[in-house]
Amino acid sequence: MIGGMDLDRLLQRVFGDDEPEHLGTGWISGTLSVFLGVLGLAAVACLIWPQVLTSPEVRALLPLPWVRGAIELTIGLAFLLGLASSLLRRRKVLGFTGMGLALAAGALGGGQVSVPAEVPSATTYLGLDWFLLNLALLAMLFAPLERLWPLRSQGVFRPGWTPDGLYFLISHLLVQGMTLLTLLPATVLFAWAVEPDLQASVRGMPFILQFLACAVIADLVQYTVHRLFHQVRQLWPFHAVHHSSRDLDWLAGSRLHLVDVVVTRGLGFVPLFVLGFEPGPLYTYLAFVSLHAVFIHANVSWRLPRWVEETLVTPRYHHWHHAIEVEARDRNFAVHFPWIDRLFGTWYAPVGRWPSAYGLADEAVPGGYLAQLIYPFSARAGLPRDP
Repeated sequence: MIGGMDLDRLLQRVFGDDEPEHLGTGWISGTLSVFLGVLGLAAVACLIWPQVLTSPEVRALLPLPWVRGAIELTIGLAFLLGLASSLLRRRKVLGFTGMGLALAAGALGGGQVSVPAEVPSATTYLGLDWFLLNLALLAMLFAPLERLWPLRSQGVFRPGWTPDGLYFLISHLLVQGMTLLTLLPATVLFAWAVEPDLQASVRGMPFILQFLACAVIADLVQYTVHRLFHQVRQLWPFHAVHHSSRDLDWLAGSRLHLVDVVVTRGLGFVPLFVLGFEPGPLYTYLAFVSLHAVFIHANVSWRLPRWVEETLVTPRYHHWHHAIEVEARDRNFAVHFPWIDRLFGTWYAPVGRWPSAYGLADEAVPGGYLAQLIYPFSARAGLPRDP
């Protein structure tokens, strides 16, 4: 629930119908049309108000001619797919909505909106460009994989996808504040621990060794913090929000309470800051963890070789961390390397098996974004589910 309204049911009422959804029925083209229409319209808004809606770091990395071309292509595909859906489907709402979004984006100027050569700097800004870039890349990568190799037969718009989508949206929109909060513990509280000679030695290591060191050190910290969130009664309600998902897919990993995110990422960055890794290996690790964290929640049935599952956390391994089975409770805390769980006696991954279900069997976490944000501070936090 958000603002007293069940968004899942509202969207189902607006866009849902009893028509089939397989290839050739217009559902896929209609859904893609709406998705691309939203992307295109939001991207045009970024061109119109770049100083407010975009982050300087992302603007510096994206060549404007490529951005313009991508926006034009997105708008054109949204309109054509919407047209195809409206011709194939008896209920036209998906197709008409996608075409309407595309026409609105084009009416506002499309990819040809004039942008000043020097975008005025703003004290505060949103990361709408960062959100759109991540959404497009991750959706294009994982949505097809989950349809080609699904572990469970669940739709793209399964129950609970709207709050998960809001988590994804807000965490990327507030990129400036999130970055500040996660860097604060290291740059302010641990500045005294910086040793130039140690940092020079670390930076003298080869690229690959620095990258692996980032991954191992960060995972050891994340393991510790993750385990504390499970075992400290006052911390558990914040992390219970993440475990309230009953369906796992690429979007479910975004369901993380703000306190959980800030504490875990903030403490994980401390040793990386103190050791002073080169930007290249550090940014490569940050890109890896962003992709890997999504992958391990994905609804894919891949059976990877045993040596891979023993070396790197895979979806099957992490799905057991979310399992409803009692024997899997408080297991598999590592994010990247399962041998860390073996080292500390918290490994659990029966060969060839997947969990029967996910979520919390004995705790009632509310279903909406705002309710989940407030939940850890409520009197009901951590209490058993009502009989």
